[in-house]
Amino acid sequence: MRIHIVAVGRMKNGPEKLLLSDYSGRFDKLARSFGLGPLTITEVEAKRKKGKSAEAELIRAALPPSSYVMVLDERGKNITSTDFAHTLRHLSSEGTQTLTLVIGGADGLDPSLVNSADASLSFGKMVWPHMLVRVMLCEQLYRSASILAGTPYHRE
Repeated sequence: MRIHIVAVGRMKNGPEKLLLSDYSGRFDKLARSFGLGPLTITEVEAKRKKGKSAEAELIRAALPPSSYVMVLDERGKNITSTDFAHTLRHLSSEGTQTLTLVIGGADGLDPSLVNSADASLSFGKMVWPHMLVRVMLCEQLYRSASILAGTPYHRE
């Protein structure tokens, strides 16, 4: 199952970009052995002055066809890392070809995009910088692959 991230805004050089590259690379190496990946990231232009609906149109245009879409939203389902790993395994075993994870811009996602998604995931009630959410999501993808592979990275 291919994993695709669509995110609003352009990641600039800096520590977040280094961490993103590190965790996405780790995921690709580990997850390939059991049919997950590759991980790709598509950045769409932030349209703060035009609103969330303008960003939603760019996100929709970037979604791979027939993809299972999971948005990251503060009102989404709050699950454990182990549950996320099991969700990835379940989607893959059910024949999902592509999972697309969507990260909105600084103002969040347009409600129409959230309502049309197959699932909604939350990283808790706190608000996180959207560039840092990319890093956190890639770390959770790597952690999920580690859980599924039985490595000691994730400790319960």
